[in-house]
Amino acid sequence: MHYMGFDAYIFDLDGTLLDTLPDLVSLTNAVLEERGFPTHTTDEIASYVGNGARVLLQRAAPPDTTDQVIDAILARWKELYPERGHAFTRPYDGMSYALDMLKERGAKLGVLSNKFDAATCAVIQRHFPGMFDLVRGESPLTPRKPDPAGLLKMMADLGVKPERCAYVGDSGSDMTVAVRAEAFPLGVTWGYRSAEELLSCGAALLIAKPVDLLDA
Repeated sequence: MHYMGFDAYIFDLDGTLLDTLPDLVSLTNAVLEERGFPTHTTDEIASYVGNGARVLLQRAAPPDTTDQVIDAILARWKELYPERGHAFTRPYDGMSYALDMLKERGAKLGVLSNKFDAATCAVIQRHFPGMFDLVRGESPLTPRKPDPAGLLKMMADLGVKPERCAYVGDSGSDMTVAVRAEAFPLGVTWGYRSAEELLSCGAALLIAKPVDLLDA
């Protein structure tokens, strides 16, 4: 079969390109512990990931924690991130190869994450230097997914039509943002969320390993 593929592939970060969970667990528990708050298991923290650091910390902190305290914990989380956010993070097996092959075929590659912008750019530069055409995290110009504004802008900046672009992610909000932006919602099952969640939020295709991107 002649391979057509998409003109562009835009990726979520945590749970899609990189297994960042061990570092998210260690960092989140460190800032909770400093406050005297209870810490959480890896599975619990995995269930809190996907909507940015603030939401992760809101879910991890005790239910009656005030917004001011969440703000303070978030500031501390961001402060510790450069030293604590990378120790165990690794690309998923086969990811670099799949990205190289997509690039060789002429596809544009982007990253759109709910991680704050500075951390998104730093972690991509560390693990995939020079690989992506555009990399954006949450910022005043890029609202958090599932708001489609960031994805729509990235597709426009890459010069691709939504129907010729796949948005690749491991969570329901990733599939929702793809649907809202009229891109192709491509779900990955190696991340932090279930296949059921991906399908219920509109995934048009599920893949089980990075090399499957080459046949998607």
